[in-house]
Formats: sequence, C-alpha cells, structure tokens
Amino acid sequence: MGLIMSDQDEIITALVHYFITEENYTPIIVKGAKNEIWLENMDGPYRVVRINSNSIFNEEQFDYDVLKTKGVLKQIKQKTFSLQMNVLTIYLDIDKLPNKEIKNMDFIKVNCIEDILSNKELLSVFKKMKTKLSSKEIDIEELISKTEEINRKTEKKNKMYEDIFKPKQPIITMIVMLVCIIYFAIMFIKLKGNLSAFNLVKYGATQRDLVKSGEWYRLFTCIFVHGSILHLVFNMYALKIIGEQLESFIGKIRFSLILIIGGLVGSLFSSIFSKYVSVGASGAIFGLLGAMLYFTYHYRLVLGNSFKNQILPIVLFNLALGFFLTGIDIYAHIGGLVGGFFALMALGVPGKYNKKSMINGSLCLFMLLAFLSYILFYYI
Repeated sequence: MGLIMSDQDEIITALVHYFITEENYTPIIVKGAKNEIWLENMDGPYRVVRINSNSIFNEEQFDYDVLKTKGVLKQIKQKTFSLQMNVLTIYLDIDKLPNKEIKNMDFIKVNCIEDILSNKELLSVFKKMKTKLSSKEIDIEELISKTEEINRKTEKKNKMYEDIFKPKQPIITMIVMLVCIIYFAIMFIKLKGNLSAFNLVKYGATQRDLVKSGEWYRLFTCIFVHGSILHLVFNMYALKIIGEQLESFIGKIRFSLILIIGGLVGSLFSSIFSKYVSVGASGAIFGLLGAMLYFTYHYRLVLGNSFKNQILPIVLFNLALGFFLTGIDIYAHIGGLVGGFFALMALGVPGKYNKKSMINGSLCLFMLLAFLSYILFYYI
C-alpha cells in the first residue's frame, strides 16, 4: 500500500535511517532547534550532521542559521572537550546556497533523493550511501521497516549503555585491597613496626640497582608494599574510590591488566628517574586514573560534565601533591598515568571499539615499555 509522503519526509526518513543504522550516529536534543535533526558521532567523518528543513530564502537567513549553528557547536565542544568540530548541514528548503567557505562547516542543498545520490563529494565521504539509499518512492511497509530498524539500533545502544554503567561487584578491587592490607600486616608484625628502607627492600620494594642486577620482579612486588599505615590507608581509599567505578565500567580482565601495566610503567619511571627505594600502589592507582581519563573522554556525552568537573581535577590535584609534598614518588605517578592511558587505548573501550585506536595504543604501549626497559637496563 502506498503512503503519501512529501519529498522532505522521504529525504528525512532515508537520511536519518542511514546515518543511525549505517554510520553509527546518535540523535542529540538541541533546545530551540525547530524543524532540525541533529546527529552526532565523535568518530565520524563529520562529528555532527544537521538536517534542516526550515525555509531559508535569502543570505541574511543563511547567515543567521550559521551563527545559530556555531553557538550550538560551541556548547557541544565545551561539553565534549573538543578543540575542533566539523559539521555537515543538509538544507532541504533553501533557494540557493551562498558561495561562502566557513571553517569546519560544509553545506549541501537537497531537494530529492537523487540530489544525494548524485553528490560526488558526499558519496566520497559516506561510501555506503549510494547503495543504501534508494530513489524509489517509500511505501508504508518500508517506512515501518526503517522505523523499526532505527528503534532496534537505539534499543541496542541503550542496552549497551545500561550494561556498561550498571553497578557491578568490584571483585578485583577488593582482592587487591585485601592482599595489600594482609601483606602490610604480616610485614608490620614481623618487622615489629620498623619500616625502614632497608627492611622494605626485604619485602619487595623496588630500587634501581637491585632491579638492574636482575631482581626485575621488584617492579611488580613493590605495588603491594607500603611504607606506613597512613600510606596504606591513603592508597587503599584511592583504590576503592577509583577502582570500584572503573572495574564496573570496563570489566575485570581489562581492569586487572591496566592495574598491572600501570604499576609496571610507574615502577620503570621510578627506577629510571630515582635511585631511592620506592613502594606503594600509587603507580598502579594512577594507571587506573589514566584509564579513567581515556574512558570518560569517550563517554563524555553520556557522563555529562563528570570528565571536566570530577575526573580531570582529581588527576591534576594528585599530580600537584607529588610536586609539593616530600616523600611522594611523582615519577611513579606520571608513569602509571601514561601507562594506564595507553593500556586502555590498546585494550579498547567497551562499546567504543576502534581498531585503528587499539592498534595505535598497542604500538605506543609497546614502544613505551621497550624504551623504558632499554633506558633502565642498558643506558643508565
């Protein structure tokens, strides 16, 4: 059965269906935007695609539309921590596109599906568009099918978000905390409270000369050794706050690997830049912070302002403490932060898998570990 639809309705239905189901774009709500559909994909060739069905008759109206778009983009850039954001605006009711070049903004005029299928520049960017869009009249069965497919895609994405962000038992976090506490208790009792650097070395603390002499295991064991009750309490509190959340987001396997890699890179940094004895889980904890930075950046639209107002200030504050307070191994903090960031980049963010980013992350992590190992064991 045929369904009477305007050309605009057909174009909007076809474009929205294509961008959501084929290009992974997500609709975003823009207050005050009437007769406009905004779609975003932070990994797409255009970060934002805008379909505007408002009537634009002259250049002044076009300039106002561009100005309004820039205002919305400014808000999106602030929210997503993006320095640049390119946008494609598809006009469905404009007399003539002004011959203007505006930075990071492209415009096309579309009166019918054939206009899209004959636009070589657009087809070169969205390569599947020519085969996925059809110039035939949309019937009611096809409209229902397209609507159901959009709904399935949206439901699937919502289910993915629900699975990622629903609270889960932080088993690995609790196990690591328990091991650190038990190990400290045993060490404290056996040493009768005498936690000198010499005694800490006996229980697995790291120190450059010892690591270089072949005791490389200290790069890992030092994570579970703490130099005082206050040191233990502070690190366990930080591990609980950060670990519970991150483990819930990325899963136990990724979390465990990031904890190990962050601790290892932190220990390598510490051994290279300091000749003194170093202990504590802070390098591994900063590895979790680095991974949290990478995770929240990819989910900044979902998490709102938590990246800017919570995660980033925590990282900067803790790094600053290392510079201004004595007895803090700032090198382990910096190393752990970098190691954790690259580790999650290599392992991939759940729901945001990007093969290119994962390959780049793996290469960066491998080169970082190889370079630090060479400096520690062969150079200094």
